[in-house]
Amino acid sequence: MKRIAVDGLPDDPLAAAGVFHQHWLAHVEDILASEEDVMLAMPVADHTHREWRIAIVAGLARKHAPRRINMVAGEGGAVDATEAYLANAPGITGQYLET
Repeated sequence: MKRIAVDGLPDDPLAAAGVFHQHWLAHVEDILASEEDVMLAMPVADHTHREWRIAIVAGLARKHAPRRINMVAGEGGAVDATEAYLANAPGITGQYLET
């Protein structure tokens, strides 16, 4: 599973979604197309970011099945533990998890 640490997102949810689409989406899709599973590590954000994050990860999971992709928001050991869990949970994909 390839871990991609997404950074540089604005605080505004609409702007953050735009930056993700402009600067991160093509890179993520290239990795999924190379037949590698992905975990996106996102910075913690408030509830206003939840919907766009869910939409992105769910859409990528549908588009690139059977490759797996999940998104984890958090920091430190909690993200590491979630990554270890997801690496051994082959049925989980398209999920947005907050640690």
